[in-house]
Amino acid sequence: MSNRHSRRLLAEGLTVAAANYQVAFVIPHCAECAKPCCRLDPLVLELDWKQLKALWQIEESRSVFDRRLSSGKGPEEIRAGDGLYYAHRKACPAYDAAHRVCRIYERELKPAGCTDFPVYQDRGSVVADLRCEAVDLKVLATWIARAVGQEFRIVQSADAEFPFLVTLSVRRVASTATFSNQPRMPGSA
Repeated sequence: MSNRHSRRLLAEGLTVAAANYQVAFVIPHCAECAKPCCRLDPLVLELDWKQLKALWQIEESRSVFDRRLSSGKGPEEIRAGDGLYYAHRKACPAYDAAHRVCRIYERELKPAGCTDFPVYQDRGSVVADLRCEAVDLKVLATWIARAVGQEFRIVQSADAEFPFLVTLSVRRVASTATFSNQPRMPGSA
């Protein structure tokens, strides 16, 4: 098996492991979270035009909205940049504060950042954002180790500039088996 193929399989396995960890440990905690990420207090939500238009119920065209936004007359929590929009400091309109749930979580309209936060695969590693109180690095490392198998070890490192971002890298300790031959976590494909 090629090295490129092995890395792709490992990345796919880490993506599944991160998603399964979130389903098992993070999402159940959301209803009781003291600092729901949907409030966008410390977080920034990246949106495309279709998502922004639907969530903020914008009736005007994109060009009219962009002109209004750049003149300072748009929603104060929205900033534009590089063809995308960024929301911060005000709760996402899809967040139902009374019931502490997202009204669009299972819909296509949901931004990718909402699916990825706080644990996601990035370039062959898993990144955990510790701003989420539901993240437990020991449990996550164990979860990943079981998903990738005994021939890999997990190495943790925090980002120097953003120490709340912890990377869990996977390093091969033996070359006897391939990732594709390892048993999968329950619920993974």
